[in-house]
Amino acid sequence: MTFELIFVLLGLILFEIITSLDNAVINADVLNAMSARARRRFLLYGIFIAVFIIRGLLPTVIVWISNPSLGFFGAFYNTLSSNPQIIGLVEKSKPLLLIGGGVYLILLFLHWLFEEKKEYAFFLERFIHRQSVWFYALASLVILLIAWFSIQKPFLIFSALVGSTSFFITSGFKRSAEEQEKKFVGSTATNVSKILYLEIFDGTFSIDGVIGAFAFTVSVPLILLGNGIGAFIVRYVTIKGTKTV
Repeated sequence: MTFELIFVLLGLILFEIITSLDNAVINADVLNAMSARARRRFLLYGIFIAVFIIRGLLPTVIVWISNPSLGFFGAFYNTLSSNPQIIGLVEKSKPLLLIGGGVYLILLFLHWLFEEKKEYAFFLERFIHRQSVWFYALASLVILLIAWFSIQKPFLIFSALVGSTSFFITSGFKRSAEEQEKKFVGSTATNVSKILYLEIFDGTFSIDGVIGAFAFTVSVPLILLGNGIGAFIVRYVTIKGTKTV
């Protein structure tokens, strides 16, 4: 059991780091175009908002939505406790949480495989990237197959749709933010507008990590710990980037 927990925790940390590396690079680029005082403000506020508020509250919100009888404050309190009744309720909602997080994770992988620009380690990667049109076909087929096999369980279908909808919304925000980065780097935009931009961008990647984490486990304390450690590592990379870029 201990080995399983350690394995899941390491998976969560690694997942958070991998999905947020782009975030760290873009943050460093924009931060280098800001004053030292504005950098310190963002690094302070960014940790509080992205790590403690979004990564801290979103897992509880997801559990609350899948178990509305708990109430929000009940979900917040009880998901951090070892109450057997609450554990039983969360276990019953496990299929909903896992399928939503799983769909999100699958689409994230397919998007990385077909759509994202990257350095090619093997010739096959270059070939796959050229077939980017297949991302949309495969994404649609994944959702269609899940709906087919869950036809008797509408809540599972709805959970899969929530996972896919969350992916496309956050993906759109990230693409828009990456395009906006070019305007902010070397621009005359105010430090306040740059901080607001980075906070929104940070929040999008935070949602990425939290929803995808439910594909690993439904244990909220474990998600909080894994995502939190990963987020602090990414923040360290951002800080180092502002000194070297």
